Amino acid sequence: MATESIIVKDDQIFILNQLLLPTKVSYDRINGVNDAWNAIHQMKIRGAPAIAIIGLLGVSTELSKPDVEAQFDQQSDRLYEFIKQKAEYLCTSRTTAVNIRKEFNELLNFIQQQRQNNVSFALLIDSIRKYCHGIMEKDRMVNKKMAEYGCEHIRKNCHESKCRFNILTHCNTGSLATAGYGTALGVIRELHSNGLLEQAYCTETRPYNQGSRLTAWELLTDNIPSTLICDNMVAWLMASKTIDAIVVGADRVVANGDTANKIGTYQMAILAKHFSIPFYVASPLSTIDPTIDDGTKIPIEERSDLEMKSIGSIQIAPADMKCWNPAFDITPAKLITGGIITERGVINPDQLIQSYPV
Repeated sequence: MATESIIVKDDQIFILNQLLLPTKVSYDRINGVNDAWNAIHQMKIRGAPAIAIIGLLGVSTELSKPDVEAQFDQQSDRLYEFIKQKAEYLCTSRTTAVNIRKEFNELLNFIQQQRQNNVSFALLIDSIRKYCHGIMEKDRMVNKKMAEYGCEHIRKNCHESKCRFNILTHCNTGSLATAGYGTALGVIRELHSNGLLEQAYCTETRPYNQGSRLTAWELLTDNIPSTLICDNMVAWLMASKTIDAIVVGADRVVANGDTANKIGTYQMAILAKHFSIPFYVASPLSTIDPTIDDGTKIPIEERSDLEMKSIGSIQIAPADMKCWNPAFDITPAKLITGGIITERGVINPDQLIQSYPV
């Protein structure tokens, strides 16, 4: 059973505090938009789909307060502007992932449709909250479809003579990064559940160690055969052992197929090309941004020096050392040789927008 990163219980929202993993499992309550923003910015919760989900649920929590109708004087235009402002604020929590902005745009369109239908204020509030909560089940269904398509594509196209496959992944793209099952890690889960996985290899993913802290924990929790490697072992792993495919996630995929993902993805794609290993990106359609032509225009978040100079409370570099700490890099579409795995199928990056307009 995949771990739940977000729990909704009796209209209360809880997130698994991923800063404490793997040594402690603790859930923090989200009481509103400010809590959601802080949780995202501090990376208590991370992963493009999960960021979008907790953003919408943070707004939903604001609308569950007993004085909500009086707060807006039952004026739907005031409610709309309130949610629009909160959406803009939440989108500043992290800048590279596009899912949260797209999901809020869809929510705002939904609200406008409801207003045009002249629903009562109470019904409008109720419909907005149901919409926000519904994103969790939608995400789970999307992840399962991606996993099925990815599993089948790897089975058919990667070393046809093999019965089981060795898969390399990067960062964390599992249940901790989504509402459940995962994107790239969901593909690995699906291979395992179908008896098609020999071994999953995961990188530690410096400097925040999402691979060693989170992915390794998920793999062990679900009893998936797995091996952890350091980031600087990737080339030698490909040279020394049979890696049948590499599957990573995405924080933003733009119109030409260029993909922003966790720092370190680009070098893995270059190495995959050198060793003729299929390189896949698992990305729900909500992560595709057709408004940007190519990867050079994707905003890249830069994180604090402290994340490089310490692990937990332990200092590992001189305090005065200057650091460069981009959280993401851009993988050119031409290096995504396996394809982009979506909930509608696996597609070549250069055919993405034509095949699946979003």
